[in-house]
Amino acid sequence: MTPMIFVTGGAGYVGAHCCKAFAAAGWNVVVYDSLYRGWRDFAKWGRLIEGDLRDADALSAALAEVRPDAVAHFAALAYVGESVGDPGTYYDVNTCGTLNLLQAMAKQGLDKIVFSSTCATYGSPERLPITEDTRQAPINPYGASKLFVERMLGDFGLAHGLRSVALRYFNAAGADPDGEIGERHAPETHLIPLAIAAARPGTSALTVFGDDFDTPDGTCIRDYIHVADLADAHVLALRHLFAGGASDVFNLGTETGTSVNGVIEAVEKVSGASVRHSYGPRREGDPAVLVASAAKARDILGWQPQRSDIATVIEHAWRWHQAESDRA
Repeated sequence: MTPMIFVTGGAGYVGAHCCKAFAAAGWNVVVYDSLYRGWRDFAKWGRLIEGDLRDADALSAALAEVRPDAVAHFAALAYVGESVGDPGTYYDVNTCGTLNLLQAMAKQGLDKIVFSSTCATYGSPERLPITEDTRQAPINPYGASKLFVERMLGDFGLAHGLRSVALRYFNAAGADPDGEIGERHAPETHLIPLAIAAARPGTSALTVFGDDFDTPDGTCIRDYIHVADLADAHVLALRHLFAGGASDVFNLGTETGTSVNGVIEAVEKVSGASVRHSYGPRREGDPAVLVASAAKARDILGWQPQRSDIATVIEHAWRWHQAESDRA
């Protein structure tokens, strides 16, 4: 029997790429998305049900109708700076919305979920690279809202037999290698799309937030992971649960960091154009360095990034953004 995957947030950036991977694995997909920050044209690998996590009745009705074999949960707000200024909305959507989802799953006897977590749960780590047993001490409401969900997953596991995999992403980046979907946000706050935009004529310059971090060039260092490699990890995580695997957490990263200035240089190399940029103050809630250890995902899930060198990430992103610009 073909598995049915209920994908919250499946019209968003990472969720849509994962829907494509689920369909390629031969699974059926239903997307549940409010389209607040998702895109109708990204929901192309399964039926779309428009709905909000905070509407508990609508969410329960959708789950009861679909009766999925597993849930892949991406629906969330994900801007660090926005979370600092508006923490209540982040706890409402990310934490309380997920509580609605878990309660509805428990009532209907649904017992498998893969959760889109984040390296922001670690805060400013005490050691690098970051392993899954690194102390979780988020320094912004976004990270805290996701950490609360991880704790709820454990509690629902004990109380209701829920088996879960929490995938702690580092910096999702790039675009579908086939060019069907890519990174589109409104507003756009992510570095690579903004750097690509700043390499094109007639667009705004990039503001780099901080050049006084304790890093070799003074700019933040992040671990950029190709979104298609993230999608592969979600397929493996669901297969782990389908095979009876126990609940677990995994970092998803490349074990290599790239600074903001390094990303700018890579965009310039791929595009052949100068990235217009200036330096501004740091953003609240930004750690200096976040780099993963992905050994556990390799050992248990058999996951190995295939496309996540920074040149390939930016090449795929550049190609998609150029096509997106041509379509506009």
